[in-house]
Amino acid sequence: MSSPITQNPTPQNVNSLLLKLSDADPDIRYMSLNDLYATLSAGHQTFLLNDLNTCSKTVDGLLKTLDDQNGEVQNSAIKCLGPLVLKANPDILAPLIEKLSNLTTKNAIDSSISATALRTVVVSLPRSVPGLPRSKAVQDAYSAVSKVLIPRLVGYVVLPQGKPQPATMRGMLVSDPQKGVDSDAIDVLVEVVRCFGSMLQDPEIRALQMTVMDILENDRTGSVVKKKAVTAISILTIYLNDRLLSAFVSQLIESFRNPHISLVKRRLFITMIGSLTRSIPRRFGPYLKTLAPFVLSAVSEKELNDEIEETEESGESDPQLEEVREAALVTLEALLASCSSEMRAYTEEVINAAIRYLKYDPNITSAEGDEEMGDTQAEQNDGDTESDGVPDEEEDFEEEAGFSDDDDMSWKVRRCAAKLLYTLISTRGSGDLLDDGTLYEQVGPVLVARFTEREENVRLEILATMDFLVRKTGEGTVIPSASTVDESYALSLMNPPQSRKRRRGGSDASMFDNQASMSLSAGVVSPVAPPIPASGPRASLAKLTAPIVRGIANLFRGSSNPTKLAGIALLKDIVAVQHGGLSEYLNQIIDPVLEAVKASAVSSSQNSASAVSGTVSATGSNLRIEALVLVSSLAENHPSSVLQPYLSKLVPVLVSAVRDRFYKVSGEALYAVEQLVKVITPPRLSTAEQLHQAHMAKLYDVIINRTTANDADLEVRQRAIHALGVLLARTSGPEGSKLISSSKRQSALDALNDRLKNEITRLAAVRAIDTVAALASDRKDFSAAWVREVAMELGAQLRKSDRSLRGASLAAMKNLVVNPAGRANLDDKTIRDIVNVLLPLLDTNDLHLLGPALVVMANLVQGNASKVVDSSLESAICQIVLVPLGGAVLDALLILVRSIGEQGAGKNLMQGLLKHVGVNGDPACVGKVIGTLLVYGQATVGVKIEDFASELQTAQDDQRKCLALSVLGESSLRFGTTSPLQPELFISHFTSKSDQVPLTAAIALGRAAAGNVGRFLPVILANVERSGSSQYLLLHSIKEMLQHARHATKDLAPLSGQIWSKLLVTSQAEDNRAVGAECIGRLTIIDPKTYLPMLQAYLNDKNARVRGMVIQSIRYTLADTDESFDDYLRPILTSVLTCILNDSDLENRRLALTTLNSATHNKPDLILPELGHLIPLVMKESNIKSELLREVQMGPFKHKVDDGLEIRKSAYETLHSLMETAFSRINIVEFYDRVIAGLEDEHDIRVLCNLMLTKLIVLDPEETVRRLDPVAEKFRATLSFKPKENAVKQEVEKAQEASKGVLRVTVVLSESFPTAAGPTMGGMNQTWRSYLEWVKKEYGAQLKAIEEEDREQTSRVEQG
Repeated sequence: MSSPITQNPTPQNVNSLLLKLSDADPDIRYMSLNDLYATLSAGHQTFLLNDLNTCSKTVDGLLKTLDDQNGEVQNSAIKCLGPLVLKANPDILAPLIEKLSNLTTKNAIDSSISATALRTVVVSLPRSVPGLPRSKAVQDAYSAVSKVLIPRLVGYVVLPQGKPQPATMRGMLVSDPQKGVDSDAIDVLVEVVRCFGSMLQDPEIRALQMTVMDILENDRTGSVVKKKAVTAISILTIYLNDRLLSAFVSQLIESFRNPHISLVKRRLFITMIGSLTRSIPRRFGPYLKTLAPFVLSAVSEKELNDEIEETEESGESDPQLEEVREAALVTLEALLASCSSEMRAYTEEVINAAIRYLKYDPNITSAEGDEEMGDTQAEQNDGDTESDGVPDEEEDFEEEAGFSDDDDMSWKVRRCAAKLLYTLISTRGSGDLLDDGTLYEQVGPVLVARFTEREENVRLEILATMDFLVRKTGEGTVIPSASTVDESYALSLMNPPQSRKRRRGGSDASMFDNQASMSLSAGVVSPVAPPIPASGPRASLAKLTAPIVRGIANLFRGSSNPTKLAGIALLKDIVAVQHGGLSEYLNQIIDPVLEAVKASAVSSSQNSASAVSGTVSATGSNLRIEALVLVSSLAENHPSSVLQPYLSKLVPVLVSAVRDRFYKVSGEALYAVEQLVKVITPPRLSTAEQLHQAHMAKLYDVIINRTTANDADLEVRQRAIHALGVLLARTSGPEGSKLISSSKRQSALDALNDRLKNEITRLAAVRAIDTVAALASDRKDFSAAWVREVAMELGAQLRKSDRSLRGASLAAMKNLVVNPAGRANLDDKTIRDIVNVLLPLLDTNDLHLLGPALVVMANLVQGNASKVVDSSLESAICQIVLVPLGGAVLDALLILVRSIGEQGAGKNLMQGLLKHVGVNGDPACVGKVIGTLLVYGQATVGVKIEDFASELQTAQDDQRKCLALSVLGESSLRFGTTSPLQPELFISHFTSKSDQVPLTAAIALGRAAAGNVGRFLPVILANVERSGSSQYLLLHSIKEMLQHARHATKDLAPLSGQIWSKLLVTSQAEDNRAVGAECIGRLTIIDPKTYLPMLQAYLNDKNARVRGMVIQSIRYTLADTDESFDDYLRPILTSVLTCILNDSDLENRRLALTTLNSATHNKPDLILPELGHLIPLVMKESNIKSELLREVQMGPFKHKVDDGLEIRKSAYETLHSLMETAFSRINIVEFYDRVIAGLEDEHDIRVLCNLMLTKLIVLDPEETVRRLDPVAEKFRATLSFKPKENAVKQEVEKAQEASKGVLRVTVVLSESFPTAAGPTMGGMNQTWRSYLEWVKKEYGAQLKAIEEEDREQTSRVEQG
């Protein structure tokens, strides 16, 4: 048993343990070493510093145990070296390293002990940190490595120390005549460079490089050693200066030019190019102009033809040629990934090489002819199955000939060619080679033709590459989805048609009741595939779909499950990208897909067993699940008329799959059944035929069975409940009722009610009821008892703490009450009970629930005011109005107030508002509520509009005047032409000395003008020409009028020209520019046909202010317009954006960037096709421009001013928006360059770039890994920055915030890419690994705090 370790050990404790290291019992030696490790780790940093004797004894004892026969003892001895070198006297380091490097084991079997011990010592030594001064400990460590270890590695003294050196010294990296090169010594070299690379001097780096190159050029060197040597070279080149790097590249070039270079060395040098590209892409990129041709020549057509001729003459092919080609293709993949900009010049050669070797199969003589036929397959449409399929002889060719990996290695070349095409699509498929047709014209047909590949792993790579090309085609494409159509249909059942335009003044039910919480899936109407464009990627995909489907259909015959999975994934992505697109080919794919869904008794039992063990068979259930997902996608995205012929096949297979014992198969089958229910129900299918009734009966039975089965998995029951809700919702009304009997409907409703009372299935049942209530079209669809019971159960859930359950329950209750079919079944008692459960929700602490609750109340008031409106409700409304509200919640409140007024129950509410709220609330909000109640309550509320007009004239304080003005403005807006008020009533208050009254009067005048344009607008226009503050106020009135004049466009039309001309004149003033621009934008929205061309013409005005005003006006038109406005905007938007982004005025370009930002959010479908022309202009503005930097003298100090900072901020904000909405259209290499550059810009830009970086982790993880080194450099610089001692508090806080932001992103990056800091990355990410070690050492406490904070935040989000 180990002895207890002293808290503050001394050298005597160490000596006592050293005595036991010679014990005959290996267990004693092992435990003593463990105690020694604990003692050395626990000891003070200096407890052995001055005791050379103990240090020497410890070294000797450890050296002895390194030669122990027991492996555990050896490992423990190696572990002790780490803390020893940190606590021992620095003078002991050099002798220790020398003894370890010369250690020869006699008793131990493992010959790598010496190298492993050296690596442990090197890794444990203190090392330098960039940006910080080097301590004495770091200098001592490097001195020991430089004096002893490097000479031992290379075999000679690199830096003479003035002392006599040994005459001969065998280097650890020098090849031994009998044993060759020790691969473990290369591992030691890698650690030396990784830990001390930044401190190594040029002669040392040069010596190490030459030694490694000698190893590579030695013909006797084994492949494992060469692979490690290439890694060592890639790490060494990180620390080469420009001169040494240039010399090294020159040496590499000369080696390539050697006419007698062997194939082995050629492959090695090509591999080295790929490794260096990954290691130092920015520095190595400029050399590719010379080096890339050497790589491409290895896969050129000339070399292939020469090899074919030589093979025909000799009858044998050289297998080393295959290895050279494989290395060349792998290197080309690295070049495209790491240096895509430099490789653009070789795009054609790379594509040709990849295609050439994707077809390369020397063992099938007819391959060339087959591929040539395959290239034109997309244009052929014959029905000959034999020509389209794979001949039986070719399918069995491999087995008959007895091919294996040893006989034929060409499959590796083809696999690498497929991977190269995948990388090409990844780096050049974002609006580059994809848009110009190169990928579909040259690459796509070849990939499809190679679906017949005989080697499965190659075939899977080909299918994955084709799938990736399809997904790239769909990225950034804005196509109306079926769910959008579904939602609009649901809205039309109860509300008037909605516009995308948000109207601030509306208060009808459609303004708020958008059914956002309705649990509906796609499929209310039969989906119509969007039209295929005449040209472009989607058009090319449509042309290629036929051969793709034929190829996949052939693969389903006799292929393995992984191949079938890949084929199904490709079909799913085609459906997703084209939103259908397979209508003409269902006859080819339905049968094989259904065969994949089916499961024999054997596979079913296997699936059940795997489910119990926690694993899923990749060859069984996964295929079935993916096939079911494809069936769901087909049903969701194709018209019912197309799917009808296959219903007889689909229904039995899906019903059987739902009953499967494996829960994942059953759950996915239920989702497919749900989509099938939509296919055979109205309105997607208008007539209910007898066959459809039979199908529906089967679907109903299996859904209700899974819903009520208590032994079914929870996920299966939840899916079944949702499917049951969809079935009941879709069979509502006269046509739907033909598909399901009333008794079955009632049984299903009772089942939902029963599931609602079960805590486990409650949330799923609430959402299903939500769906049923939203789409019910007849009160006979449910019984009154069921509606009342469900309503009360939903009300009970509003008291629960589960936020998601409360929100879903309120949404379901809202649809139950808003829908006349549901509301008609409510009795007085239920209505009163609902009101009681809703009253606690009428609180501004939770606006998410407040809005729907107000809408429910508003609908209950209609026809039931005496039961709903009481003092409790009135008090709740008054409390709500005290808080400033806006948006949807205010609209919902106005809906409720309007309903109360219309029912004649507003008198007490009006008194409460005037008495208890009045000037205590926000005048704008209170005025809208009182004005709405005044208009719709008429005489029943006890006050008249004239009373507020009198109050305005007699009130002394500003708050009362503002409230009266708001009430008068809102009332006049809603009274319209019947309002008795005159414009002078409002204009007379423009001259008030108050800060609030004039603007409130202007807004009230605008709202009144929107209700009565003919009376108010001429007066406004007559006064707007006056200069001064009244002009600014009248512009606000015009803006407010234009915002709310949606019902008075005819009245505006005669005066629109006069409005336009006056706005152009008055908006020239500095103070008027912003509001004037908004007015012009609002007027353009009303009449785009007239004013959009005029705005475009003004962009060429010589006056920069006029151009700036026009740019702002265009921006205002983007947010509040619908599709009808888009028809006028679409032809000119791109040219307008291009024009304004090239404006000569700096401020105008900044406004142009904000306009593009707005277009990105509000009109993505209009700008996506032309982003290739706009993004370079944005990136140009993100650069720091020296001509915009200047110095300002401030007393004795000079202060730097950056006039381009604001426009750079706008540029980065626009890039951030583009990244979220159109990432697939951005050149990721150039985009990442700007993000990394922004990491060292001003504070606000750094914050934004940190945010973008966290999103890029998800959007493009591969490129993020490649950029970790430059990111680490910027992060280290930020963390190393220390504010001056006399810095102001704001600068100190900014520095602290910047450091915390960097640490937070560091945590996210390290968690997202844990392997990037490991040894598996070879020469890549050395800077990142070093940075990560430094951060963990220097900022460990902060990192832990951030990690804990992130975990707590994640936990809060998960809890709701």
